[in-house]
Amino acid sequence: MALYAIGDTHLSLSAGKPMDVFGGGWTGYVDKLREGFYAAVSQEDTVVICGDVSWGMSLEEAREDFAFLDALPGGRKLLLKGNHDYWWMTAAKMKRFFADNGFSTLDILHNNCHLYGETALCGTRGWFYEEDRGEHSAKVFNRELIRLEASLKAAGEREKLCFLHYPPLYQGYRCQEIIDLLEGYGVKTCCYGHLHGGSHRLAVTGLQGRVDYRLVAADYVGFRPVRIL
Repeated sequence: MALYAIGDTHLSLSAGKPMDVFGGGWTGYVDKLREGFYAAVSQEDTVVICGDVSWGMSLEEAREDFAFLDALPGGRKLLLKGNHDYWWMTAAKMKRFFADNGFSTLDILHNNCHLYGETALCGTRGWFYEEDRGEHSAKVFNRELIRLEASLKAAGEREKLCFLHYPPLYQGYRCQEIIDLLEGYGVKTCCYGHLHGGSHRLAVTGLQGRVDYRLVAADYVGFRPVRIL
């Protein structure tokens, strides 16, 4: 049994917005994702998908993307919300949709934590508050801080790993409020996505302070889930 993470699958099997149009590493990315999962993940493993899961505008439009993920290796796949996950609904509606469609490996990491053995898997979307200090952005940012702390608190005294969509730091940017929560609650490793293409050079990875940061965006990791534990 192992724990893996990957972000930004950007599936669009029925929404008509495939990432192949960007060329380069994204060409044939659905096949690359399938091959990457089969090369790395076993059926009893857990995979955390760090947001931007599907381009679908609704649960129904994203159904084919969920079916694709559900059929991949991995007995449990925990989904985070990304900035392009417009299909995202309440946890109750998403869980009911997954159950009604037989997507037995899919679950949500949002306002909660999941256990991997004795390790707690925590997380939320996060936010690029520094880019927009407007009133609306401030409200979204504060909600994300509340969600992250709720997830970390739910873990109790267990060892904690954190998964975000937005990076809490990159070259020229630090979200100190999120970093303070990670360090204050003793998070050992934080995985994040969102950064693509030329933005990869801005990524901050490795030990920073007391947290080991890892960029797991799909095009950064070669569309193959990264083993965390």
